[in-house]
Amino acid sequence: MSITQYNGSAIVAMTGKNCVVIGCDKRLGQQALTVDMNFEKVFRVKDKLYVGLPGLATDVQTLHDRIRYRVNMYDLEEERAIQPDNLAHMISNMLYQKRFGPYFCEPIIAGLTEKDEPYIMGMDLIGCLSSAPDFIVGGTASDNLYGMCEALWEPDLGPDDLFRSASQALLNAVDRDAMSGWGAVVHVITPEKTETYHLQGRQD
Repeated sequence: MSITQYNGSAIVAMTGKNCVVIGCDKRLGQQALTVDMNFEKVFRVKDKLYVGLPGLATDVQTLHDRIRYRVNMYDLEEERAIQPDNLAHMISNMLYQKRFGPYFCEPIIAGLTEKDEPYIMGMDLIGCLSSAPDFIVGGTASDNLYGMCEALWEPDLGPDDLFRSASQALLNAVDRDAMSGWGAVVHVITPEKTETYHLQGRQD
């Protein structure tokens, strides 16, 4: 088993028409043993900007603290809110600095740009960026998520339809992965507001 799969995780980010959705499962495990049923893996960076951190739980917490510190320093030095593209390159740089002893985490960024256009970006352990026009997935359930997202995603979905597609993809994918699950959290980001939904899932 890869060290990135030790705790289990499932994260998906999807784009819609002037909206974006990012969601994750709630389970924290030690291989097959469930330790916690409400472990946070998607974090708010700004009002319309979130980052998901699938991977080793200790590195998730460490990397989140480092990102929060870097973003606060950016706000103080630049005197403006950080944009999704800037955040992606900032995190990529942080990961590449640790390439010889990397964080076992593959971040996924989701948000809206200054023009309220959807933005999603993924990266690997050493910060190699990977963009997509439709969706990005990560975690131990990523193989299942690919299939579900391919089936359910459609271009130019509104916030409600995008939420339904992402939620169904996430819940059905984790049902087929023993390392993730126990419900999900989904954030729907629109120009006006961000809504957070907690979903019930199988707990067996």
